[in-house]
Amino acid sequence: MSIFTKIIDGEIPCYKVAEDNNYIAFLDINPNAKGHTLVVPKKEENKLFDLSKEEYKDLMDFSYRVAKALEKAVPCNRIGMSVIGLEVPHVHVHLIPINKMSEIQFKDKVQLTNEEFVALAENIADKFE
Repeated sequence: MSIFTKIIDGEIPCYKVAEDNNYIAFLDINPNAKGHTLVVPKKEENKLFDLSKEEYKDLMDFSYRVAKALEKAVPCNRIGMSVIGLEVPHVHVHLIPINKMSEIQFKDKVQLTNEEFVALAENIADKFE
């Protein structure tokens, strides 16, 4: 069972920004930039391209909606997207508000307080459609 399944099952808390029957989005607790969000299918699947075409399209649609909310909540030049999947064997999309390339390279990290995470998650959730 992946750490993301434990989050989905409520065994580990998260800063949730959006959820439906098949997907969940929550703030990354070790973010590259303020607002770094993970979009995760509730069905545990190791690799992105092991998803069915329909699941893949639905994941991208949900990610799009989260990115639009994120864009409204966090001032940035754009929302970067990355799917790597080596660190956790459960498909996930990184949505990262970026102003420069280094913010999507997983080298530099920002730190937020619990209060900042909570406020940010609520702000993004309020903008999710």
